[in-house]
Amino acid sequence: MKSNAQNFEYGKIIGSDVNPKNKIIDSNVNAVVIREYGEATVKYHAEAINSVKNSRPYIDFKYHVKIKILNKNGFKKGEIVIPRKTYNELEEEVLEVVATTYNYENGNLKRTDLDKNQIFHEKINKYDALTKFTMPELKEGSIIEFQYRMIIPDFRNLKTWEFQSDIPKLYSEYITYIPAIYNYNTSLRGYKKLDVSKAEIWTGCFKISSTTYDCSKMTYAMKDIPAFAEEEFMTAAGNFKSAVYSELADYYDPYSDRKKILTKSWPDADKELIGHDLFGRQIKEKGIFEKLIPGITGNITDSMGKACAVYDYIRKNIKPNGFMGIYSEHGIKKALELHSGNTADINLALINALKAAGLDAETIVLSTRSNGTPNGLYPVLTDFNYVVAKLNIGDDSYLMDASQPYLPIGLLPFHCMNGRGRTINLTRDSYWFPIKASEKESLIYDLKGELTEDGKFKGKLIVTSMGYAAVKKRELINRAGSISKYTDKFADQSGINVLKHSVRNADSTENLLEEEYEIELKTFDNLKPDQFVLNPFFMERLINNPFNHGERTFPVDLGTSKEIRISARIGMPDNFKVAEKPANLSMSLENKGGKYVFEAQEEGKTLTYNQIFQLNKATYTPEEYLALKELYNRIILLQKTDLLLKKTL
Repeated sequence: MKSNAQNFEYGKIIGSDVNPKNKIIDSNVNAVVIREYGEATVKYHAEAINSVKNSRPYIDFKYHVKIKILNKNGFKKGEIVIPRKTYNELEEEVLEVVATTYNYENGNLKRTDLDKNQIFHEKINKYDALTKFTMPELKEGSIIEFQYRMIIPDFRNLKTWEFQSDIPKLYSEYITYIPAIYNYNTSLRGYKKLDVSKAEIWTGCFKISSTTYDCSKMTYAMKDIPAFAEEEFMTAAGNFKSAVYSELADYYDPYSDRKKILTKSWPDADKELIGHDLFGRQIKEKGIFEKLIPGITGNITDSMGKACAVYDYIRKNIKPNGFMGIYSEHGIKKALELHSGNTADINLALINALKAAGLDAETIVLSTRSNGTPNGLYPVLTDFNYVVAKLNIGDDSYLMDASQPYLPIGLLPFHCMNGRGRTINLTRDSYWFPIKASEKESLIYDLKGELTEDGKFKGKLIVTSMGYAAVKKRELINRAGSISKYTDKFADQSGINVLKHSVRNADSTENLLEEEYEIELKTFDNLKPDQFVLNPFFMERLINNPFNHGERTFPVDLGTSKEIRISARIGMPDNFKVAEKPANLSMSLENKGGKYVFEAQEEGKTLTYNQIFQLNKATYTPEEYLALKELYNRIILLQKTDLLLKKTL
């Protein structure tokens, strides 16, 4: 395969490749893309490979890249993984892989080509596969180069081209060849603008049914592209990276002599979903549950009580198989028989069962946080990858996901907190519905105890978890395998010696999760036996600041608001006094966005301290980033301060 990019011949190494210099290369850069080229062409079956059946357009994608490895930390860029998808039994295929590593040894350029036997094709599941290889002879200073061809059976989306990655790029170029009978909607995401955007006519590039058509040749390019740094508290990186997206809007079918429209209005999308065997047909199956409902709800008469009974029944009888999507995998009848299904099987079954119980239930399709933000201009059904239930009781609505075992009614899993979803109804028009956390992540710590003269602190710690904090705790208990093992991990992570423990409501999602511990801490100073040292922030102590960049160009998305309250009451021995203690601190974010308060005081031989940490918004703007960063810096600095007690004469 030859690259079509101008001045990008495979195997040609020039001086600037060996020692690249650019403002985007600093001491933190481990590797840099010298040049990158991609090409996507819409073709027809006559030119296709094994993966494409007759009478079907496909995307022929070519990729070529050259990368400079600057140090050992850059070696991971030599571990190449190419994801592949399966579309209705048609699998993406990677072909014509060529890969070479270049090293200078004693002033001479040594070229090492990849052994074809070291290219591996791995099937992950029925939807996903990988092609993998590792570049040979990797060293500090190596230049690696590889190229391949990919056959993509789904022509509805051109290959998305991401100009930004986790390492900087000196130059990145993407060319598309689109026949005149195909019309794609193309959009550019990200804050960095294109350096090249050029349209040309490519004469006679496409032939179908004995007719030749011209193509539009589009060239997109960027230079001096900084690395994209993924940070904590962000949704899908694809929402913010500079990239080109192209989705098929309509096309002319020469065999039927008709134009086929793919860009739909929402009524069109509703009609398609409702007519789909694995979606619309599945939300018309309440008859499956009508005979079961009397046994499920019993003598319950109130709507919420019925909903809880149905919710518990579905969760117990259809277990998640690890796959998600908006379309049922088996059909809900089969999923109920197998007691297993994907997230759509489970939640479409939930919707039917709620309807069979006489409740008003609707279907919401959404995109998870890692999947990205759905197109807001027109419906693109492939943007959605998750489905949940919406229960309406009077004027109130409750979102439900029966595929997650530790969620109460009204609370969706954290990965669903991604803006809004589309409500699909059999009898009414669809509409957007906000997907917001109905509860915050809330923790309350209550500590009471005594410091003894032998340098130990003994006391009782009660931890109350609510909302998403309770969900997380229940998941941790489940992963640990038992409450005792969970408690052991808690003790190891906090440095506390747990003498006794009890956990209430570990299996009850409708109640608060309460943990009670009898604890012991050693506080004596080995070097100075006449003083004790205790860090009072051993609960929820902040060690690292998640906001460690100079700026941020995208929102801080926590998914939910957060609150931690800690109160402590510590009795001191008669012959000791407080010599040093953390200073009181009170900080607030603007517009009631959050606060941190720490107060400590002595009352005779008792030290009390209280701490409140609140982040009152689920999402903060890029302009609020530095204030969040400073808030965390101040908290971390304070929490490094110990409580020092000295023996009196």
